[in-house]
This record gives sequence, structure tokens and C-alpha cells, in this order.
Amino acid sequence: MNVLDLSALSSGGAILLIAFIIAVLAFEFVNGFHDTANAVATVIYTNSLKPTVAVVISGICNFAGVILGGIGVAAGIIKLLPVNDMMNIPFAESASIVGAVLLAAIFWNLGTWYLGIPCSSSHTMIGSLLGVGIVFFWRHGGEGVNWGKAQEIGLSLLFSPLFGCFAAIFLMWFLSKLIKNKAIFQEPERGTPPPWWIRGILILTCSTVSFAHGNNDGQKGVGLFMVILMIFLPAQFALHNSFDGGKMLSTIQNIERKIEATLARVGENEAAEEVLESTGKLKVLLASPDYSRPQVRKELQRMNKYLAETTGDRPFFNSSDKAEVKATVKSLAKYYEFAPRWVVVLISLALGIGTMIGWKRIVVTIGEKIGKSHLTYAQGATAEIIASITIALSTYYHAPVSTTHVLSSAVAGTMIAKDGTQNLQRSTLINILTAWVLTLPVTIIVSGGLYYLFTAIFG
Repeated sequence: MNVLDLSALSSGGAILLIAFIIAVLAFEFVNGFHDTANAVATVIYTNSLKPTVAVVISGICNFAGVILGGIGVAAGIIKLLPVNDMMNIPFAESASIVGAVLLAAIFWNLGTWYLGIPCSSSHTMIGSLLGVGIVFFWRHGGEGVNWGKAQEIGLSLLFSPLFGCFAAIFLMWFLSKLIKNKAIFQEPERGTPPPWWIRGILILTCSTVSFAHGNNDGQKGVGLFMVILMIFLPAQFALHNSFDGGKMLSTIQNIERKIEATLARVGENEAAEEVLESTGKLKVLLASPDYSRPQVRKELQRMNKYLAETTGDRPFFNSSDKAEVKATVKSLAKYYEFAPRWVVVLISLALGIGTMIGWKRIVVTIGEKIGKSHLTYAQGATAEIIASITIALSTYYHAPVSTTHVLSSAVAGTMIAKDGTQNLQRSTLINILTAWVLTLPVTIIVSGGLYYLFTAIFG
């Protein structure tokens, strides 16, 4: 496990890194009560659980979601930025980048929470990262923002709320045909819990959404944490500590032999030739006993990217070699796509504890202000089921999505299914939509502007 060793930093640098780590945990804490309030709104407004019990269960499920999740989404967040180039810049600029991202993200999250507007922490973090990435490319050139990855993330953030809304409309219609007990489609009586079976479904789906939120959103916090560690302590965190230069040389030589033998048989292949170029550079780097781990990471990523392409739509290798190369690609990725366990635990705690505090503002908006009518048992269950499925599928495909927007759109869908679009409170929807539209441009401008300002002041 990669441990945190501050000896490579000056005393000022160590203090600043610790301050930034605390700020990341603060962001994830805010994320907890900002986003997860969506998960508990339905069980609270259908009298299925008391608020205190609901938020404690949600907090525990969020904690478990981060702990038991992978790092696919976290790796996607890291890939947004030219982290390999950022590991080679002066310390003052590294601090400027991290400070700009954290200030912009926390500012927007706290502002929208204070106003009771459900807003996406995912949008907030991604916009902040894009802002510094754009300014970094303007200042230094190099790889710049990974716009391919940004487009993938943008599409997942765009289409997941639309899916949530229309899927909720369909599921409400389906349930109305399937379930004969029409009481679950009526507004609950004050203080009266729902029938035991619908109550069980609501508690289960609330827990599932909370777990899925931790699984997806928690990974974003892990990704941001790792960006900070790699920028501040590249020698420690550029590669997993299990990386062995000697073993890697033998792996590289095996890859070279396979590539050269296949090229001799099938002729030219652009991806294969890129792999050979990277293997040559890696052999030179690893020949030195004090090789630069950030440089090795950069070239290893490049080699693995093109090696993966050789097994793609037009495979370069025969079927037996193709399976072996795919396994090699997967094993090599573990050296640069990782997160120490202690990082995951810290993010889990911040998200879980944050869930239990400050939830009320967003809960009131979800429960009372999206629709004109009170949330029914069927609406609560439908919204939670759709949200949990959407978030879980997105996590499986390593796509970050917004719990806030998925669940808010699902609640809106249930309101439309119940009484049509006239059942929506337009002022609330306009606020949510405005925040959704403004989050990316505002956070991009704020984080990019802060980064430029900090570098102008501190060099």
C-alpha cells in the first residue's frame, strides 16, 4: 500500500498538502449532505422512516458503497487532466492548481446547498478540473484536457437525468396496471406509515441509492484525492508500490517479441508501431537505477493505450495471443490506476458522516417543491428504483453520473405520470435546470481564473 511520506516536502509544502487533504474531505463531506439528501427524501416524505433513522442508514450505506466499490470512476476523473505533465511542474504551480479546484468546487456546492437547490457535485468537480486543465494547456501546451474522456463524462451526465425521467414515467404506468391496491398511489396520511411491503421496498431502495451514490460519487472524491497526491508527491504516487522495474523489463521484452513476430507476419500496423516506440523508451528509462516514476508512468500508459488498440475492432494479434495481450493490458493498468486503502477509507468516512448532517434543505426541495402534490408511496418507490438502477449501471460502466439530477428527474417523472406536466412546480424546476446549465461554465471559469490568479501571485 502506498503510504503518505511527507519527507520529500518542505515543512510549508507538507502543511499545504495536509490542508488540501482536509479540503478534499470537506468537499466530500458537503457532497454527503448535498447529494445524499436525495436518497432519504422519499422515505421521509412517505413516513417510511423517521429523518434521523433515514440519514443514519443512508450514511452507513454511503460508507459501504465507497469501501466496496472499485476505482473505475476514479480513474476516469484522473484521466480528465494531463496529470503526467502536472507532476513535472514547480511546487507553487501544483499548489495553485489544487487550491483552485478545491475552492471552486466547495464554493459552488455550498452556495447551491444554502439556497436549497439540488445541484450535481459531479458537475461541480468535473467543471473545476476542466477549468484548471484548460488553463494548464494554455500555459504549458502538452497533452491538455482529455476531451475524449470529457465528452464521455458529459454524455453520461446529460442523458442519465433524461433516462431517469422517462423510465420513472414508464414504471409508474406499469405499476398502476400491475398493482390493484390503489392506496399506494394516494397521498399518505400524516404520521401514518405505508403498508409493510411498500415500506420495505422504500427502505431497501433508499439504502440501494445511498450505496450506489457512495459507489459512484465516492470514487470521484478518491480520484480528486489521487490527483492531489500525484501532483504533490509524484515519486510516491505516480505508480503503485508493487511496481518492479526488473519484472517490468521482462514484460516489455515479451510484448516486443510478440509485436515484432506479428508485424513480420501481417505487415504494418500503426498501433503496434506506437507500442514498440514506447517499449524502447521504457527500456531506456528502466535501465537507470534511479528512474523517474512519473516518466515511467507516462510512457507505460501510452504503451498500454496502444497495446489495447491492437486487440480492438480490428485485432492485430491472432486469437490465442489476443487473449494473452488483453490480460497483460489489464494487469499493467493496475500500476497506474489505483488508490491506497487509506484514501478510500478517509473518503468513505467523510461522505458517510456528511450524509448525516445538513440534509434538510435539499430534502425539502425534493419532497415538497418539485411537484404540486405530496409524494405518494408508489412515487417514492419508483424514483428510488430508477435512481439506484441508473447509478449502479453507470458505475459498472465507469461513468460518473449525478445522483441529484437522476433522482430529481425521476421524482419529476413520477409527478408527470400522476397528473401530467401541470403537476410540476415550474419555479423549482427552473432553479434546478438553471443550476444544471450554469454549473459547468461557472466552475470552469472560477477554477481556471483562480489558477491563473494564484500563479500570477505566487509564481
